[in-house]
Amino acid sequence: MLSRRGQSALVAGLGAMRLAEVVWSSRNLRRTGAGRQAAPRSFPLMVAANVALFALCVVPRRRRPPRVVEVAALTGLAAAFGLRLWVIASLGPAWNVKGLVPEEMTVVTRGPYRWIRHPNYLAVIAEFACLPVAVGAYGEAVLLSAANAAVLYPRIRAEEALLDRVPGYREAFAGVPRFLPTKGRTRGR
Repeated sequence: MLSRRGQSALVAGLGAMRLAEVVWSSRNLRRTGAGRQAAPRSFPLMVAANVALFALCVVPRRRRPPRVVEVAALTGLAAAFGLRLWVIASLGPAWNVKGLVPEEMTVVTRGPYRWIRHPNYLAVIAEFACLPVAVGAYGEAVLLSAANAAVLYPRIRAEEALLDRVPGYREAFAGVPRFLPTKGRTRGR
């Protein structure tokens, strides 16, 4: 399905999206001002994991994935892309890549936050699993996903601790799962 050139274009396109997100995040951080960063030591590790993701996926593979595997991985990537855009639109100027929780934060319960607490991290998890698989890098998918999980775990815990201090957050997200929606759980707004 994807030629080698198509695979390179896919990796380059997603890498360009990441760079655009960093620019957008920096802009948002300048607008929102001060706040506390969740697990600041984890951020350089997140950057390293993302660089590794794109660097390892751009290396040409001798074998291409079977069509059904490739289609599933590309579908996962498309879903992750759409979810990330939905997250960015839902959070507006509060969205950032550093996990900075603004001092004057309004709790957001619309968009994907209606069903899960961390849709942005779900998108990242899907990208780390699907991009390597889409280009036939199965072992890298496992290793990169494990590295990503090791970095995300402390980051999410620290971010939740900061968010719990925001008035109304704990009440708004009581019973809302972190990553996978549960049947019957919806919130109006």
